Amino acid sequence: MRNLIPLLLTLLFIASFTSAEIKNLKISSDSRPMILFERFGFTHTGQASITVSSVSVMSNVASPEPSRLGFFLLSEESLTQVLIELQSNPSFCVLDSKYINLLFTFRDLSPPPHSSFSHSYPITSPNEYSLFFANCAPESTVSMKVRTELYNLDGRGDEKDYLSAGLTQLPSLYFCFSVIYVAFLAYWIYVLLQNKKSVHRIHLLMGLLVVMKALNLLCAAEDKHYVKVTGTPHGWDVLFYIFQFIRVVLLFTVIVLIGTGWSFLKPFLQEKEKKVLMIVIPLQVLANFASIVIGETGPFIKDWVTWNQVFLLVDIICCCAIIFPIVWSISSLRETSKTDGKAARNLAKLTLFRQFYIVVIGYLYFTRIVVFALRTIAAYKYQWVANAAEEIASLAFYAIIFYMFRPVEKNEYFALDEEEESAAEMVLKDEDFEL
Repeated sequence: MRNLIPLLLTLLFIASFTSAEIKNLKISSDSRPMILFERFGFTHTGQASITVSSVSVMSNVASPEPSRLGFFLLSEESLTQVLIELQSNPSFCVLDSKYINLLFTFRDLSPPPHSSFSHSYPITSPNEYSLFFANCAPESTVSMKVRTELYNLDGRGDEKDYLSAGLTQLPSLYFCFSVIYVAFLAYWIYVLLQNKKSVHRIHLLMGLLVVMKALNLLCAAEDKHYVKVTGTPHGWDVLFYIFQFIRVVLLFTVIVLIGTGWSFLKPFLQEKEKKVLMIVIPLQVLANFASIVIGETGPFIKDWVTWNQVFLLVDIICCCAIIFPIVWSISSLRETSKTDGKAARNLAKLTLFRQFYIVVIGYLYFTRIVVFALRTIAAYKYQWVANAAEEIASLAFYAIIFYMFRPVEKNEYFALDEEEESAAEMVLKDEDFEL
């Protein structure tokens, strides 16, 4: 059972932020020693309802002992003790651990041909638990249908809340931010109308990005709301994934196009800049497909960890790729500044692009590293704080880049003060604009 240690750590590390809903799953000829189904934050009114049916166990050796297969709950605090037990005894069965909350074993199943079991368990100690199935029977495979229903009861005790204790605030959170982005869009349209002569195509694309962001958040709010009250998303998850895909592709495209200076500095893209877009967009298609697989299935499928790794790898590649156009633009502007004699203009452009570079790096670092750290260290009741931090960072990022590249006749791109030419030339000579 030693191979359970890295498996257990990997599953809990990656799946620590999944939210529960009513799920009907089918396990076919699965030989894994442990299967993680859900991770859920329970309050003092929590309930775990599990139904298994059509159970069959096949073994290449002796008939497996039914008590060696079963379901249990494991809290994060007990994980360390279970890992110690597994490490000290290679043949140890996790179902024998005193640190788990054993729900039932296959000994409790009804006799064939039904081979089923259904029961609801009240959670006596509020905490965040992971629901596992363990198979300690050597060389055996399991097939079964599983229905899981993890929820908390509200204050009156008659309504079920299918969102984890730390995520139940998400519907309101996402709806509030969708309203903010609608207001953002209205103000952006006002700015465009006030500066019609300075509007470029990139400004329209930026406005479309805000539209997609608002729709994405609205669908996320509805998706989480219906999961919260009914246990199923009622189709809102489909709209959420559609708008999320468009929004993410647009976001990366806008960053690349702004980084190249498209429609601001030049009306075309160079071949190497086109190649960046041709790399980023297909990779984002793959990343969004992986995101759908991760969100709509769960750690119970065999390739779930692989899909997580694909998503993380592709996201890292895309984040690195969108930095290159900004660096190329800064390098090109520095070379131009030596020959065209327009020091003030070039200094303003170089300063703007270096600021844009810093903002993009900061945004990517915060949303990929800091938010992940918040999710990891935050108590299970406050997991929503990480989502709030991510949305606040995104809103700040949008506000900053929209302000930096707003359509005004005299902004950083076009600020030409001839009196500052000499000073600008000196700065360009002294300042290397190292990134």
